[in-house]
Amino acid sequence: MGIKKWKSRIELLPAEMWASSGDWEGKTIAMRLDALCASDPDIVLFVDGDETLTAKETRDASLRLCSAFERLGLRPGDVVSFQLPNWREVVFIDVACAYGGFVCNPIVPIYREAEVKHIIEDAGSALFLVPHRFRNFDYIDMARRIGDKLGHTFRTVVVRPEGVVGETRFDDLFDVDDSGEERSPVDANSIKLLMYTSGTTGRAKGVLHSHNTIGAEIGNFIRYLGMSGNDVILMPSPLSHITGYLYGIQLPITLGAKAVLMDAWEVGRATELIDRHQVTFTIGATPFLQELASFAKAQGRHLPSMRYFASGGAPVPPEIVERANAAMENCAAFRLYGSTEAPTVTLGVPQRERARLAATTEGFVVGHDIRLVDLEGNDVAPGEEGEIITKGPEVCLGYTLAEHNDAAFDSDGYFHTGDLAMMTEEGCLVITGRKKDLIIRGGENLSPKEIEDEIYKLDAVKEAAVVAMPHARLGETGCAFVVLQPGKTLSFGELVESLDRSGLARQKFPERLEIVSEVPYTAAGKVRKDMLRKIASEFAPAGKAADENG
Repeated sequence: MGIKKWKSRIELLPAEMWASSGDWEGKTIAMRLDALCASDPDIVLFVDGDETLTAKETRDASLRLCSAFERLGLRPGDVVSFQLPNWREVVFIDVACAYGGFVCNPIVPIYREAEVKHIIEDAGSALFLVPHRFRNFDYIDMARRIGDKLGHTFRTVVVRPEGVVGETRFDDLFDVDDSGEERSPVDANSIKLLMYTSGTTGRAKGVLHSHNTIGAEIGNFIRYLGMSGNDVILMPSPLSHITGYLYGIQLPITLGAKAVLMDAWEVGRATELIDRHQVTFTIGATPFLQELASFAKAQGRHLPSMRYFASGGAPVPPEIVERANAAMENCAAFRLYGSTEAPTVTLGVPQRERARLAATTEGFVVGHDIRLVDLEGNDVAPGEEGEIITKGPEVCLGYTLAEHNDAAFDSDGYFHTGDLAMMTEEGCLVITGRKKDLIIRGGENLSPKEIEDEIYKLDAVKEAAVVAMPHARLGETGCAFVVLQPGKTLSFGELVESLDRSGLARQKFPERLEIVSEVPYTAAGKVRKDMLRKIASEFAPAGKAADENG
């Protein structure tokens, strides 16, 4: 397909200032791996099932793969797309891209033909690496259909093939050992990562990160949490999502620490891996934290090796954080906030003695210059709600399409997140919702998250999402979608009674309760509120409440 030329925003950034301050270190992950191999080549970096990978083994395999990519005709700047589970091959692909100056484009495994075709076409992918089958889905068949539609402008490579499939096999790329060749250093300001947002409206947008923006985020993370090579990381989040990518690949190589990969989340297996490998750190969306806390409490497994469980990507109710801190005796569970474009704007409150602050806020801003602004772009007063806008050395270099940059970045270089928040007296950020998720009831803006946090306090509730529902007189009111705990029930009347006891203003009460078996999620673990709003919009506008599914 040829190299795509994106208009990076780097010329608009204070690159020299960030370089001189050390925020941009000018190092790629390949350079960091070279240094690690020079000092401790036999250190174990990755565990994939029964397989372990040392620093030297990781480097050798990545260099050989880089050479194989070049034999296939790739040039610096070409895009390597992959849609793989949390397997060791992902590490080789990522580091090979860093050695060769290729752009790494992870795609979450749950995406199907429509999403993947859009990404490959927008990215101009030269290679597409997929498993043969994973979770009973045939990725080769999908890749062929996409190839037919796009005129086979990319080459498909099959990882862990099951029999002969007629495509290039990943293992065959290692037949030639030319990994010892000298390589020119890659510019750390060049594009390293192309990752597509799992947005809830419109087509996914391609986010561009450099080696330096990624390195700045990892550096802030390590310093703030005081992490070292003695830490052990459990990674259940997809390596093809920004969370898994940063802390499942970049973090262990930067630290020289071991990462234990999970290709499918299963809470019993997770606790087993934590105890076996003496895991100290993990990060994941709300369901991971919720299930691990419940399992640990029910089984009396206190997981004493755990130091940190960071959770974000979607709203994390305080009750879940508090349960986790109670269940794991030495672990600080905490909320943090970020996005694909700005990976970690806050890094939580990672101290058990400040557990209440960790549960009720997203914590302290680290490495970002943020403002909270109103609809006109003016700074809001302390304690008031405003949209988060931010800039700093870990914010992405823009999007693949210029029009997306124009919409997201203002003339002062601030990235407009679309997320609403307030700042506490302690200087912690509290996410209150999304601009587009607000319920505008009779001209008053209501935050769904505030309502959801109260609903989560009910023992019967497993998951809750509140969205706007049309109302004949007020314009909009709230509709609560609730997933119940097994064997539990909840009536609309019981919900209202509970909210009444909470002290929440009555105009914030949902006027309909829908009991559902599940709520839809994006690949990033965010509730698809656009889908729920569509369902709610089909309910007949009325001025009175409806019970359950009535």
